[in-house]
Amino acid sequence: MLLKYKNFFSILGLWIFFGSIIGFIVGSATTFLLEVNDFLGDEVRLKRDWLIYFLPLGGVLIGYLYMNYGKVFLNNTLNDTAELNNLVIDSVHGKKEVPRRMGVIVYLGTFITVLFGGSTGREGAAIQMGGSVAAAVNKFFKVNKLDRKTLLMSGISAGFGAAFGAPITGAVFGMEMTALGKLKLEAFVPCLTASFVGHYVTTAAWGHEHEAFIIQSVPEGSMITFMKVILLAIIFSLVSVCYCQLRHGIQNISEKLFNKNHMKRAFVGGLIVVGLTLLVGPQDYNGRGLQMLEQSFQEDVPPFAFLAKLVFTAVTLGSGFVGGEAIPLFFIGATLGNALHAFVDLPLSFLAALGLISAFCAGANTPLAAFLLAMEMFDGKGLEFFLVACLVSYLFSGHHGLWPSQKIYGLKSRLYRIPPGKTLENVEKKKKPNGWRWR
Repeated sequence: MLLKYKNFFSILGLWIFFGSIIGFIVGSATTFLLEVNDFLGDEVRLKRDWLIYFLPLGGVLIGYLYMNYGKVFLNNTLNDTAELNNLVIDSVHGKKEVPRRMGVIVYLGTFITVLFGGSTGREGAAIQMGGSVAAAVNKFFKVNKLDRKTLLMSGISAGFGAAFGAPITGAVFGMEMTALGKLKLEAFVPCLTASFVGHYVTTAAWGHEHEAFIIQSVPEGSMITFMKVILLAIIFSLVSVCYCQLRHGIQNISEKLFNKNHMKRAFVGGLIVVGLTLLVGPQDYNGRGLQMLEQSFQEDVPPFAFLAKLVFTAVTLGSGFVGGEAIPLFFIGATLGNALHAFVDLPLSFLAALGLISAFCAGANTPLAAFLLAMEMFDGKGLEFFLVACLVSYLFSGHHGLWPSQKIYGLKSRLYRIPPGKTLENVEKKKKPNGWRWR
C-alpha cells in the first residue's frame, strides 16, 4: 500500500513539475506575443494606414518562412508547421510531432500579419508556442511516449490560459480541443498547473492587463427569455459554421490553384484584403478589431460588421496568413449580437456576450471550455443562459469546426452515422474507410 502511494505522489509531483515549467515558459512567451501584438497593432499600424499596402509582400515573407523552414522530418514523418493548430492536434493523437521551431515561426508570421493589417487573432500563436515548448520539454527530459501527449495538452492549456487570462478555461480547453466527446481527465493536473502558472506569469510576474468585456445587465430568467437564447444560439452557431466553411474553402481552393505555394497564395490573398479594405473604407476589420469588439458591448456598431469581419478573416487565414481565430469569432459573435439588439428585446451587452461565447463554442467545438470562459470573462453573470447557449451552439454546429484534425469520439446526435475516431476532415470529405460504407 505504501508503495502505491509513493508511486502516486511521485507521478503527481512530476505532473506539477512539468506543468510548472511549461506554464512559466509559455506564460513568458505569451506575454511577449501579447505586448508586441498590442504595440504593432495599436501604436504602429493604426497610426499608419498606408501599411496595409505592404500586406501582399508580408504574405510572401510568411510563405517563404513556412516553405523553407516550416517542414521538418521527425521519425520518418513530414511535419509541416503550416498546418498550424491541426499539427498540434495530430501530435496529441500521436500521428505527428511538433517541431521546436514551430513557435518561433508562428510568432514571426503573426507579427507580420498584425503589422500589415491582416484580420487575425492571437490564441493560435500561443497554442502553437505551447505545443513547441511542450515538445522541447518532452525531448529534454526524455518523457515516455504516452506522457508526451499529456504534456502537449498542458502546453495548449498554458497558451490559452495565458492569452485570455482564463486559467480554468485553459485547463479544460487543452483537454477538450483535440477531440469531440472525450476528455482525458488524467491530463487535468498538468493542464491545470500549466494554465494557472502561465496565467499568473503573464499577469502577476510580467504585469500584462487583458481586455475586459463587461455585461451591464442580465435579463430575468423566464421561459420566453430561454426561448430567445436558444434561437439566438442557433443563429450564432450557423454564422460560425459559415465562417469555418468559407475559411476552409478558401484554403482548399488557393492550395489547389497555386499548388500549395504559400508565397503565391498569401500574395494574392493580401491583394484581396487590400481591395476589400479600399472597398469598405475604414480599417475597422483589419488587425484584431479589439476596439470595435469592446464597443459592441457599449453602443451600436455597423449592422453588417460581423459579415465584414467574417469575410476579412476567412480570406486572411484561408490564403496563408497566420494568427488566431478565437478573437475573430469573438468579434463576429459580439457584433452580430449587437446588430440583433434592434430585433430582440434583450440587453445590448448581454446579446454581445451571448454571441461572443456561442460563436466561439460552435467553431471550437468546446462547450465546457466555452461555458467556463463565459464564467471567467463575465464574472459568473447569466450562467444559466450561457450554459444553454453553449450546449445549443455546440449541437447545431454539426461536425464542422475550426480544426479539421479534431477527432470525433462522441457524436453530437444519433442522426449522424459516423464511426468513432474519424476527424472533422473525414466527415467533410466523406471518406469511406475499408469495411465501412457511408450511409
